[in-house]
Amino acid sequence: MSDQDDQEADPLLFEVTDGVALLTLNRPHEGNAMAPNMLVALEAAWRRVNDDLDIRVVIMTGAGARHFCTGASVAQLEVGRGSLNNLSHQRANLFTPQQMHVTKPVICVVNGLCNGGGLHFVAEADIVIAHEQVQFMDTHVAVGQVSALESLGIARRAGPGAALLMGLAGRGYRMPATRAYQLGMVDLLEPTGEAALARGWELARAMAQNSPQAMALTKRAIWAVAKMHDPAALEFGWELLKSHWRHPDFEEGPRAFVERRAANWNPDPNARR
Repeated sequence: MSDQDDQEADPLLFEVTDGVALLTLNRPHEGNAMAPNMLVALEAAWRRVNDDLDIRVVIMTGAGARHFCTGASVAQLEVGRGSLNNLSHQRANLFTPQQMHVTKPVICVVNGLCNGGGLHFVAEADIVIAHEQVQFMDTHVAVGQVSALESLGIARRAGPGAALLMGLAGRGYRMPATRAYQLGMVDLLEPTGEAALARGWELARAMAQNSPQAMALTKRAIWAVAKMHDPAALEFGWELLKSHWRHPDFEEGPRAFVERRAANWNPDPNARR
């Protein structure tokens, strides 16, 4: 790790409040670009999210008001550092929620420019919230790099045309938030960055009241549509649904509803009734 990495404190902020983990990319001096130390911190953060049963939902955003994430730190690109190693995708890119098999809901609050590798978090979030002045771009090719991972996720979320436009235009095109919203790359659009984050917290607090296991299986079922076709996707969803019948939350939810009380959810995915 370089001297520059050593001098930076907390490239990723991690706070937990009422079951909601707030992850903040914290390198505003470089547009929240991902240096190797941030990639290591992200991998550790996703492991903590997976292991901590008290964490129910994740919000991810960027520090400052100008940038969400401007991708990899170009000044620190070097094969063999961070995720730039000659390993399989499953072993090399462990800084994203899907690659780390995060089963809990992830809300991405895009509060500024999102570029290049920052698109990973947009492509892999369960819910994307942005404010109206946000822009999206992909400058990989402009600095001699290939856009071959996050662009696939964008193609699934917003269509191949959107991914090709950004991926091939490089610095020549910035997609407005309004267009990203029209294409489905953004799910909710808010007038300001503060409003976007507030909306994220509102949703996260509501989701934190739901059955953790039911949300995890719902998430797996819906994401399957991007990876399989019918009838395989339907069969996969049906098996997930049936697997929940053995979990305590399957009985606790209806019982709490009938008794008009808050449900006492069991956050352990391996619990059995």
